[in-house]
Amino acid sequence: MFEYLVILLDEASASFCHYEAPSLQERKPISADMLKQGIRFAMRQNLAIQFVYPHYEISDELDELVHSVDHFKIMPADIDATKADVVVVDGFNFDAAIRLQKPTTLRVKKDEFFARYHELVPLLEAVPNVNVVFTDVQHFTAADLQTYSTVISLLAEEVAKMYVGDLCPRINLLTDRLSLNEMNNCGAGATSLTMAPNGNLYACPGFYYDDPENCVGNINQRELEIPNGYLYTLASAPICRHCDAWHCKRCVWLNRKTTLEVNTPSHEQCVMAHLERNASGKMLMQIREHGSFMPECEIEEIDYLDPFDKRHLW
Repeated sequence: MFEYLVILLDEASASFCHYEAPSLQERKPISADMLKQGIRFAMRQNLAIQFVYPHYEISDELDELVHSVDHFKIMPADIDATKADVVVVDGFNFDAAIRLQKPTTLRVKKDEFFARYHELVPLLEAVPNVNVVFTDVQHFTAADLQTYSTVISLLAEEVAKMYVGDLCPRINLLTDRLSLNEMNNCGAGATSLTMAPNGNLYACPGFYYDDPENCVGNINQRELEIPNGYLYTLASAPICRHCDAWHCKRCVWLNRKTTLEVNTPSHEQCVMAHLERNASGKMLMQIREHGSFMPECEIEEIDYLDPFDKRHLW
């Protein structure tokens, strides 16, 4: 059942996930009439609205419509994001996010993360939650995954020190797994839909930017029927539903990009999630060396990094 509608306020609204938004030479905002229709559609379907902003200030007319309904704002840090619910930053230039002290999505490439991961500490100290998204997961090599194993373990040590020092940083790569007891994934195509400025609906913004013709419906349709919609659900993901890397995004856009199937993750995505899972477990033990901490949480040791290797057990 759908719960959320993501509305793009421009044809090149800021990306907040793995996909890349186009860089347009001119602004192409959603029309006021189309935005009204989108809001009415969400209200009829009882969907919570998430507005995704472009890299410029929207018009007063659009702003008034945005504030005519309960909503959640996703805004890039290069505009006035004082009213944002989530601030999006590309790369390690996150001074604005530190100043705003709001939940932050950090979109980063692997090489920059490997070289500068230690610079995340000031961000973790300043903002309530940091969500790191790699924009080049599909390009991780075996050597990159080995480097990531080392780096995520070192970052876990830094986060453990912060907890021992009475801070409570939250970073999706390490702390989300501690508080989960089941899969908590993206939900694109299963619990959320995206509305583009043309009024068409997509599983997520990434599918729209890849191919605007690849829509799953339109806001003027009475009933929504996504072709093979069951494939977007966890129940139809034979690998994921047996996995306990519960914090993994299980990005259906990335799945389609790398395996041609929305319900089948790539080797890279699985291994990264399990390296994070294992680092979370070691971090938990490090914190417990200094006292009781989250006694209800246990992360068992495993002998694999890709659950596909254990498919014969399921």
